[in-house]
Amino acid sequence: MIEGATENAAVVQALLDNLVGRGLDPTACRLFVVDGAKALSKAIRKTFGRHTPIQRCQVHKARNITERLAKPLHAGMRKALRQAWELDDADKAERLIKNLARRLEREAPGVSASILEGLDEILTVTRLGLPVELRRSLACTNIIENMNGTIRQVCRNVKTGRRRLRPRWRDAKMALRWTAAGVMEAAKGFRRLKAYKQLPILRAALAAHQAKNAINTNLEQQAKAA
Repeated sequence: MIEGATENAAVVQALLDNLVGRGLDPTACRLFVVDGAKALSKAIRKTFGRHTPIQRCQVHKARNITERLAKPLHAGMRKALRQAWELDDADKAERLIKNLARRLEREAPGVSASILEGLDEILTVTRLGLPVELRRSLACTNIIENMNGTIRQVCRNVKTGRRRLRPRWRDAKMALRWTAAGVMEAAKGFRRLKAYKQLPILRAALAAHQAKNAINTNLEQQAKAA
């Protein structure tokens, strides 16, 4: 853990550098699931390579789009996105999302652009060829949302005077200690990932992804040298 704003690239980079310094192998191919913060994606690619697979949270994406649309358009938008998420073909899913954005160009041009933003990261789990059950678990940040809720609940115990509103931290170390306590409390209720038996498929997909991009990188280097 590290204190700082989640949208701050320097803070995120410091966190990843700390993990690497403590032994995390930056050459291993991993799937990163993020909430959409650009600072996260930027720091991840800088640390682990530009071809590192990053999955943007589909739940956050759908929620952000819905909040900017008029209510009569909500049902159609959700249906289209749900159909795209469930498709096994990433190209077809991408075309479906682009068609949705095209239909909204006249009624909500700003939302239309928002739908297309980060499209390459929205369908990462589909492009990796993962089974639909595993995709549902890894296509969003729901895995950690329960932990975040427990942390907030634990931190409410910090007294703020007569009324308990927001925690009154004496310093950053105190905030980190209470956050760590919240994580430890949440860990008591951790359960296996749904479709955990399919995780070997994820490992194989990441190995194939890494090998493919290593070949492409070598070809690019040879082309530049030529």
